[in-house]
Amino acid sequence: MKDFLRQQLERYAQRLDELNFLLSREDIMGDMKQFLALSREHNEVTAIAGRYAQYRQRETDLSSAREMLAEPDMTDIAQEEITAAMADLVRLEDELQRLLLPKDPDDARNAFLEIRAGTGGDESALFAADLLRMYTRYADQRGWKTEIMSESPSELGGYKEVVLRIDGGNAESPSGLGVYGELRFESGGHRVQRVPATETQGRIHTSACTVAVLPEPDEQEAVQINPAELRIDTFRASGAGGQHINKTDSAVRITHLPTGIVAECQDDRSQHRNKAKALQVLAARIQEKERSERAAKDAATRRGLIGSGDRSDRIRTYNFPQGRLTDHRINLTLYKLSQVMEGALDDVVQALRHAREAELLAELEVAQH
Repeated sequence: MKDFLRQQLERYAQRLDELNFLLSREDIMGDMKQFLALSREHNEVTAIAGRYAQYRQRETDLSSAREMLAEPDMTDIAQEEITAAMADLVRLEDELQRLLLPKDPDDARNAFLEIRAGTGGDESALFAADLLRMYTRYADQRGWKTEIMSESPSELGGYKEVVLRIDGGNAESPSGLGVYGELRFESGGHRVQRVPATETQGRIHTSACTVAVLPEPDEQEAVQINPAELRIDTFRASGAGGQHINKTDSAVRITHLPTGIVAECQDDRSQHRNKAKALQVLAARIQEKERSERAAKDAATRRGLIGSGDRSDRIRTYNFPQGRLTDHRINLTLYKLSQVMEGALDDVVQALRHAREAELLAELEVAQH
């Protein structure tokens, strides 16, 4: 283990002793606000200090096992213990590194996932539909619920724009993250290379879509929107939807005048419910705009390969003739494109998360020197 990590962990062990003393004082219950704050910190520190205690114990076990190697009749047992202890130390160090990384409170949230057709005309709209299917299938595999909040279909069956809400519910994540934490690095430009269904000469075309993943705001923490700053338009829904949906002005478009940000919804028969959904998406987009502006001021974020979420960044290429997916940020290439398009995104999502963790760990090490 690196010295700077051990120093950090020793401080957590010391802090746990301090918190145990503070929480044992009889007068602490007199200030409930302070008691709750200390209790929360105690839970966080205990998780880290407890794992570090396990790590130190396995270091001791490893040292003892190595000493046992000198005894001929204990060699096999000692070797087994050495192998087990070294595996545990690798696992615990990995867990401790993740626990020490700065946490983004948004990582636990549900998310809105926006897909917009870009360059490439009809083929781009068809690719937007393929991406929607990919993410929906991935969500199904994870036990997440999905709901289309807004859609703008194209004539050939794709989408000019579609907004999906993904709710993690009670589904357990091995990483401990929510939907936004798992999918946040999907934001950016997605490029496809394939022979379009509209191509008669068999030529490969390149087109693109942009994806944006937005954390769903808590009602208590959502940006406060002044109703006087909104323009609300109602109109007749377009596209498939039966007799009723196309005959009433149930679709809603809301414009936030100070920023020009727009959200619309036309998927429900009820204008009231469409308005509520559009307001949800609008709040998430305004909050994401504020978040992006803060991130732009952060030099470390600009330097990072992962996590900027800028839609103008071309992050990934889907090459259908070669069955290849390439994520350009981390030089990841997978020759399993057909499985990925069916929702097998785990390898990509995990690789991006680990790359970001490595970046954060490097930043943490620099900050210690």
